[in-house]
Parts: sequence; structure tokens; C-alpha cells
Amino acid sequence: MPTYEYRCQDCRQRFELFLTYADYDNKTVTCPKCGSSDIKRLIGKVRIARTEERRIDEMVDPSQLSGIEDDPKALGQLIRRMGTEMGEEMDPGLDEVVSRLESGQNPDQIEKEIPGLGDLPANGE
Repeated sequence: MPTYEYRCQDCRQRFELFLTYADYDNKTVTCPKCGSSDIKRLIGKVRIARTEERRIDEMVDPSQLSGIEDDPKALGQLIRRMGTEMGEEMDPGLDEVVSRLESGQNPDQIEKEIPGLGDLPANGE
């Protein structure tokens, strides 16, 4: 059964009702607090399913990427946001790199300080 949200116009109480589709047009809705029938239906939040590709496209605006390689903090924040958006737990090694970027550390310095970082296989190979 769908949940419908309402607000009483008299006492301003907000409430929800579970109604079948058949009941929606036939049942008189009254405020559970004051009994008034001067009720206004509210439109609740709508969830939209998005593909992984669309979530990334919406997160990464190409016009805002110019110069990001010169801004370690922005690069680190972008990587962390992408991981969060994808709902994936970050590998501890990558988390270390991202934390260093977010603190403003130069990527070249990070690569020098973390042995084997440049040896990581590309694309999970």
C-alpha cells in the first residue's frame, strides 16, 4: 500500500496514511490530532534510480576538471566523493593516498614516499 503525506490546514499537524489505490479516491481523510477534514495532501520525496555511469557523469563536470592535477586537495576530495557515491569501501593503500592528497601533499612526493605505488597494475589487471 502506498503511503500518502498530509497536513491539516487547521492545526498544521503533518501525518501519513497507508491507503490502497481504491481507498485513495473513496476514503475521507481527517486529521488524527484535531479531527478536521480541511486536509492538504503533500508531495513526498521521490527516489530516482541512476546507473553507475550516470552517477559518475553527474559528479564529474568536465568544465571543473581543468587544473585539478595542480590541486591535490581537490583531486583527493574528488576521488573520495567518487568512492562514496559508488558505495565502495576504499582499499587501505588508496585511502592513504587520498588522505595525503586531501591534506595538500604533492602527488609526486606521495609516490616517492609509498614504495611500489607506481607498480600497481592498471585497470585491476
